[in-house]
Amino acid sequence: MPLTAAGFYDPLPRVLTADDFDDGMNGWLDLRPNFVAPDFREHSDDIDLIHWGPTMLSSATFAFGGTHGSANGTYSLKISSRAAAAPADQPPAPGSMGLAIKRLSVPPRVRRLRIETLFAYKVEQDRPGLGVNDLRAFGMFVDLQDSEHRYMPGVRYVNAVGGEPVRRWQFYSPTDADDREWSYGADGWHKAGIDPQWFGARRADGSTAATTWFPDGGQRLIYNESDDKLNWTPLSLTVDLATRRYEEFRVGSRILRFPDGAHPTLAPAYDDIEGLLNPVFFVEADTDRRVSLFLDSVVISAAGGQRS
Repeated sequence: MPLTAAGFYDPLPRVLTADDFDDGMNGWLDLRPNFVAPDFREHSDDIDLIHWGPTMLSSATFAFGGTHGSANGTYSLKISSRAAAAPADQPPAPGSMGLAIKRLSVPPRVRRLRIETLFAYKVEQDRPGLGVNDLRAFGMFVDLQDSEHRYMPGVRYVNAVGGEPVRRWQFYSPTDADDREWSYGADGWHKAGIDPQWFGARRADGSTAATTWFPDGGQRLIYNESDDKLNWTPLSLTVDLATRRYEEFRVGSRILRFPDGAHPTLAPAYDDIEGLLNPVFFVEADTDRRVSLFLDSVVISAAGGQRS
């Protein structure tokens, strides 16, 4: 279905999906554990994946302002944490994140892939105050696998750490950690570089073992001056699937440049998921306050070998 907010999008020639959440969930759901251990148990307990916040359709109704709606309609996809957080240099606390995933596969004759959205973010109206520094981070990545590697190119906006503003973008980059270090010392099922939104050592400045700050990545996004005003901002990430490298990242009116050859960790291929194309959006709390990321719509597009 054509998107009413189409002017915000600049898709590649071949649109794979165009999800307007006024039409429903469109296949986006919570990211939950894989039950691959004996007796259908989850693979490990090194990260609590059971208590993440819920993903839902939302009319963005606030106590003071009433129903905000989305950029062009009523409903957006709302990804929320619960009221929990761990220090920035510790693994995510149970419930401190919310994640939404859509499960697809790479079609034939695709070299370039672009993920676009219109997003906004807010904290819960559960106490007086703007609360902007109660949200630590949000971002997106794409879970991809070809015949040789599984890899997850993506971007993360570090909004605040320890209640202090950061307001900088970073991207997922190769890690030096081995599989055990990556899984916080556990003999985890994950390979180093996989699921960088919660695995890998974290640092007090908001960086991780698999993130690199954009050289010009400082950006004060629009949060506005009340806790119920949503300003919808466009975001676009383009990846070259043939080289497994980043191509371009746009957010708001800016284009942030990747260093030459930048790419995420290239992990060994997993069994039974060749051709995987799973986009993921996430949000993370910095304090014991629920935080939310709103997506008006998401467009996934592709192109062959020639640039459009």
